[in-house]
Amino acid sequence: MHSHATCPPPPREADGRTGPDNRTGPDNRTSPDNRMTPGDFDASFTADMPRLRRRLLALTGNPHDADDLLQETYLRLSRRARSQSLTRQQHPYAYTCAVALNLLRDSWQHPSRRERTTDQLPEAGWDGGLASYEASVTALALLGMLSEKEAAAVILVDLEGLTHDTAGERLGAHRGTVQRNRLRGLAKMRAALHN
Repeated sequence: MHSHATCPPPPREADGRTGPDNRTGPDNRTSPDNRMTPGDFDASFTADMPRLRRRLLALTGNPHDADDLLQETYLRLSRRARSQSLTRQQHPYAYTCAVALNLLRDSWQHPSRRERTTDQLPEAGWDGGLASYEASVTALALLGMLSEKEAAAVILVDLEGLTHDTAGERLGAHRGTVQRNRLRGLAKMRAALHN
């Protein structure tokens, strides 16, 4: 399923450039005019993206993994472009592909970094229902500290999931009144929990 394909190597040219970053000069410093701007990088990456995605899809065999890898490659290189440390590449596709393949190899070497999908829910710890009981008792005690209007607003909006408009219709109040009562009630509950 996974192959060890590589990106096409860039042709060697005798123009004085050396290394994958096309650095020039005896001390390998990059000249500022040879750095990519974020806009240049976005244009270059967008042009290479369909071709790179096809290659990653062939390597991973999964469109979701290919898209994740494509996004990680973009993020990795765009950070460098924003910090002005990404040099212009003579062969941008080959460079971008090499970065993507390095990320893919890294995920193979460190499988714990990959997400694992499953159709099974994790087993819940058995506590005999104690945690649920404690949560109910705490919620009832906190609601008991509120005025009737505040408690009604919190119950209808936060526990039953109604909108402020629907809760207002049930309570015979304007949505703004329900919202104010709810916010006051939540503030009292938070304060009681932090004491």
